Amino acid sequence: DTRVAFIAEEGPKNARLKRLAIMDYDGANVQFLTDSRSLVLAPRFSPQGNQILYTSYESGFPQVYLMDVATVQRRPLEAIAGGNMTFSPRFAPDGQTVVLSLEDGGNTDIYSLDLATGTRTRLTQAPSIETAPSFSPDSSQIVFESDRSGNQQIYIMSASGGEARRISQGTGRYGTPVWSPRGDYIAFTKQENGRFHIGVMRTDGSEERLLTSSFLDEGPTWAPNGRVIMFTRETPGDDGAPAVYSVDISGRNLQRVATPGMASDPAWSPLQR
Repeated sequence: DTRVAFIAEEGPKNARLKRLAIMDYDGANVQFLTDSRSLVLAPRFSPQGNQILYTSYESGFPQVYLMDVATVQRRPLEAIAGGNMTFSPRFAPDGQTVVLSLEDGGNTDIYSLDLATGTRTRLTQAPSIETAPSFSPDSSQIVFESDRSGNQQIYIMSASGGEARRISQGTGRYGTPVWSPRGDYIAFTKQENGRFHIGVMRTDGSEERLLTSSFLDEGPTWAPNGRVIMFTRETPGDDGAPAVYSVDISGRNLQRVATPGMASDPAWSPLQR
């Protein structure tokens, strides 16, 4: 009873065409939501599953768009952009607020946008790069990645902004944190010693566990039950190609997800009611 949004890719590695697509969790019933004229990245479902946020280069630079899945109508979130680059969007659990990264004057911070009123709020004030925000299920906190300590690490702050605390404590670089629907874990991408991993940790940074290891694993997304993670795995070399994989949070049952061709950036929908 779930669907997966993803980026369908085709063509050679140095001239890859990308389209936003959606499918059932097992790879059936694929539907393409955009054409391949513009580069698209990082789809994210609304809590109701009827809308998708994604990043598009349609205007020549990255900008966040909001799409209605049923009608495929889309619009840029211009209220927050103000002519600046926006990316890494994600819905709040109520579906009425969006958090994303906005680059302004060479500095990248996290902002929130009220979709009903268009009110924009800046949540971080650091001179570093803040990106990949993700809400806790109760909407009270946001986990994100920042290089304020010198390299990519994971931080948590109040949903209203303010002081952040670092929770990643291991060696290597951490990114793309995503809060579990159950609220008990945070999934992440880790790069260490030339390898990429998908991992999970408790919300205080304890019990870090790496579930995968390969040339390039990145971009975890949670199943609604909070016990399975999908991610992108890419093979090395000039012929390297991305595919979608899933793994249990135990690290078992690693398997490739069926897609019509090359695929990346999976985003798992909530349960369809």
